[in-house]
Amino acid sequence: MAIRKIVYEGDEMLTKKCRKVDKFDERLHELLDDMKETMYKFGGVGLAAPQVGILRRVAVVDAGDGFAEMVNPEIVESSGEQMGKEGCMSCPGQWGITLRPMIVKVQAQNRFGEKTEICGRALKARALCHEIDHLDGILFKSRVVSGNVKL
Repeated sequence: MAIRKIVYEGDEMLTKKCRKVDKFDERLHELLDDMKETMYKFGGVGLAAPQVGILRRVAVVDAGDGFAEMVNPEIVESSGEQMGKEGCMSCPGQWGITLRPMIVKVQAQNRFGEKTEICGRALKARALCHEIDHLDGILFKSRVVSGNVKL
């Protein structure tokens, strides 16, 4: 495992839509392991592949209730609303209050290509939405309703 370099705001990598993963091989496993280590090293709640320079639909999340990895994730259900403070490793020092669903259900695949479902509430729901947004080239800043974000 290795710590990956974080891609920062201003890099066009963060504005591109990621491609679907269709090869579930050792390279994918290494990417997931590296992303996990990188997320924990920098104290994040989640990390998406474009944040480490890879345009693939891969993300990891740990909102305090255990580590989850997602390949080709899609939000299939959401309900409620929450407003909460959000930041991003790719936008250091910036944060804002975002409006996100209170509960989300995500269908994804694991590192072996097997279908999986991840449900999140409160912070975990916000993290799941945030990371899936990254896979669609969307930064949290576009979801901010108030805060210190530099637009």
